[in-house]
Amino acid sequence: MRADELDPDLAAAIDETESLGPPAWSDLSVETARRLEDELFSGPPEPPVAEVRDLAFDGPHGEVPVRVYRPESAVGTAEGASTGRALVHFHGGGWTLGTLDSVDGICRELAVRADAVVVSVDYRLAPEHPFPVAVDEAAAAVEWVAEAAGALDVDPDRVGVSGTSAGGALAVASSLRARATDRLDRESADRPEPAGQFLLYPIAGYDFETDAYRENADGPLLTREDMRWFYEQYLRSPVDAANPYAVPLGADHLGGLPPATVVTAGFDPLRDDGVALAERFEREGTPVEHRHYPAMAHGFCSLADRVDAAEAALSAVAADVRDCL
Repeated sequence: MRADELDPDLAAAIDETESLGPPAWSDLSVETARRLEDELFSGPPEPPVAEVRDLAFDGPHGEVPVRVYRPESAVGTAEGASTGRALVHFHGGGWTLGTLDSVDGICRELAVRADAVVVSVDYRLAPEHPFPVAVDEAAAAVEWVAEAAGALDVDPDRVGVSGTSAGGALAVASSLRARATDRLDRESADRPEPAGQFLLYPIAGYDFETDAYRENADGPLLTREDMRWFYEQYLRSPVDAANPYAVPLGADHLGGLPPATVVTAGFDPLRDDGVALAERFEREGTPVEHRHYPAMAHGFCSLADRVDAAEAALSAVAADVRDCL
């Protein structure tokens, strides 16, 4: 499932990052890790989009900040605003790290490449706000975008969810929550549901002894100990690991969910979890496009400006968004 060697362009980018001497996330305090993540991943506002707005909505645990990216293709004309697709995006960072600024680049890329209004969600982080707070806010964000579709100039029936790493887990959880809510409330035919799921190297399992975890225990970019540390911050107790909203592969059934794209990377400790998720989607009745990149590592799509394979992967995901939504 992985190539003999890392892609040379990716290897060069990783060498440059590692030359700065950043320690493993699991070796840092939460406060220091957050500061380092923001410094490493916040960059110039590229590519340009037509509009960026910082808003907020009232969530189940208080106000939730969001950042809305509108590409040129979604700007209203003199005859009226165009109404199109939207992506509700959840950043990675093991539910513990991540800011609207550190995920700015990939949100801009998705907006431009997918011709979509992207709503980036600044959900509350662990350990201050452990599971299920982030799941609650992710599900609420999908509902808010659908309900505010008129003000956002998007079609409420063309709202998808996307996420990287932990954000991918939140995207799946929001879909599972919508499915469960519909089954409990048969009268809510108009209850908003995601129209598609776009999952980039998602966290999906809780088994640290998979082939992928053993082969990529020391990274690059994400290690097995990092993942153990992230789960320690996020879960209230090991009991939460049995909850499918926290660990999607624990769901009894993964059919009947919105069509999905799952991106996996050969040198990623999360590889086998993503593969298993895609296989279960297909086997259990959720349409899925599995895009595997054997010579890539965790987080590679954020390097689309430097790595050809990452650029191709991000373009493929954007095409899936356009086709699905």
